[in-house]
Amino acid sequence: SGMLLYGMSLMYGFAGDTSFAGIAQALQSADVNQFGLGVALVMILTGLAFKVSAVPFHMWTPDVYEGAPMPVTAFMASAPKAAAMALLMRVLCQPLMEMNEHWIQIIAMLSVITMAVGSILAIAQTNIKRLLAYSSIGNVGFMLVGLVAGTHAGIEAMLVYMTIYLAMTLGIFALMLSLRRKNIFIDKIDDIVGLSQIAPGAAFMMLILMFSLAGVPPLAGFFAKFYVFSAAVQAGYTWLAVTGVIFSVIAAYYCLRIVKTMYFDKGKGR
Repeated sequence: SGMLLYGMSLMYGFAGDTSFAGIAQALQSADVNQFGLGVALVMILTGLAFKVSAVPFHMWTPDVYEGAPMPVTAFMASAPKAAAMALLMRVLCQPLMEMNEHWIQIIAMLSVITMAVGSILAIAQTNIKRLLAYSSIGNVGFMLVGLVAGTHAGIEAMLVYMTIYLAMTLGIFALMLSLRRKNIFIDKIDDIVGLSQIAPGAAFMMLILMFSLAGVPPLAGFFAKFYVFSAAVQAGYTWLAVTGVIFSVIAAYYCLRIVKTMYFDKGKGR
């Protein structure tokens, strides 16, 4: 937060205005200090990347998700993340659009490493909340693909992805909370072994949500990824779309692992 506020202060100092319209107008001036604005841009992006859990500012997310009560984790995985992504989109695409040749490179790099870390490290998790934390990190990387496009279609794709992601995330947490009414407390992935036998309805809904999270057609998660990758290709970032597809395939592993545990693994007397 300190980094973000200091970046905003520098932006005001060099642009001479705090309004979005005033900053955008100041950036078009030949007299503006480009180096100072570049420093302010990096600080603002650092603060916002921390809030959306983009790598390498993601370190807090798995620990906080794991340590918080399930309802708090569900809230943190949805509302604050959506608000921070919306703020990032508005700041970059309105007052700082004039600097897009600078921030697009930064966002593209953040997108790639965020997709990579989130998708790969989720595979190694044994705690369900830590797995969902790394899943949320990976999905932030996919959302940033739409922002890199820097076009109207890219912003729309990012908003569609964010909406679908929120629905999937809240659905997963709602299912886990509802299972507590049957005295099924899910903490580790092993806790859902044989879930299809004792709660077939919940297991089927979890299967649908996990398939959607993995991007399996014709579920909503597939269209979310399709829209952001299409926007990237249309904007000339085909390499980023291809990278996203590769990490989508990797991310599908941990989603299918949940389904396998529910339906095919046996143990704990189930």
